[in-house]
Amino acid sequence: MITPILFLGAGNMGGAIVEGWLKSGAFAAADLMIVDPRPGPAALAAQAAGVRLNPDLADFAEARTVMLCVKPQIWRDAAKQYASLLATEAVIVSVIAGVAARDLREAFGGRAVARVIPTTAAAINQGTASVFADDPAARACAHALFEPLGAVVDIADEHQMHAATAVSGSGPAYLYAFIESLEAAGAAAGLAPGDASRLARATITGAAALLAQSGEESAELRRRVTSPAGTTEAALNVLLGEHGLPPLLREAVANAMRRSKELGG
Repeated sequence: MITPILFLGAGNMGGAIVEGWLKSGAFAAADLMIVDPRPGPAALAAQAAGVRLNPDLADFAEARTVMLCVKPQIWRDAAKQYASLLATEAVIVSVIAGVAARDLREAFGGRAVARVIPTTAAAINQGTASVFADDPAARACAHALFEPLGAVVDIADEHQMHAATAVSGSGPAYLYAFIESLEAAGAAAGLAPGDASRLARATITGAAALLAQSGEESAELRRRVTSPAGTTEAALNVLLGEHGLPPLLREAVANAMRRSKELGG
């Protein structure tokens, strides 16, 4: 049994998870509780849909799953404030980057822990979730929570959660930054800004949909649209060159991994 589910924090990520569950019907609003002293639009929308917002402290003992979605800097404060109110069998599911399962387990009184690095596309049931749990029941709980929201990938070695965070958890922002840059490049080349934006967005979303539906490797799809000595090849000579995307992304992922380790203390 994984319900009722208690959210400690419901910002961008927590709000996306709740939105995805309500959209898919995976969990009923009545089975969800949110604790957030400064609720944002997502938490308020969930409340309007029937989710309990800032319930009485006595209600915390009902929770069988606790979603830890607070900012990394305050997670210990949240654990200290709420751990004693939770049922001993409650499973702690953390979406906080960098914080080790061992530390979470200790702070929450030895309760079972699963770590998950999701993406905000969970809101439209097309998210990705990287899962680590050394407790089989906690891992099964995480799968039950996130499979309705998209793809779930088990990470066998917790140390690799830093890499999963850098590649997947932070990855959507890399794509959005690329689209921003492509829009700006189109405008600089003479397109009207609105036209550059529409072309860039539609091109990227269409290409991503083809990648998802075809099952082909990304390298193969790239080759198919790259004619020898054509315009695409001319552009790729820059993007895949010595100072292009491969070294830049390696550096970006390495930097994100370093920060993930720092957040874990």
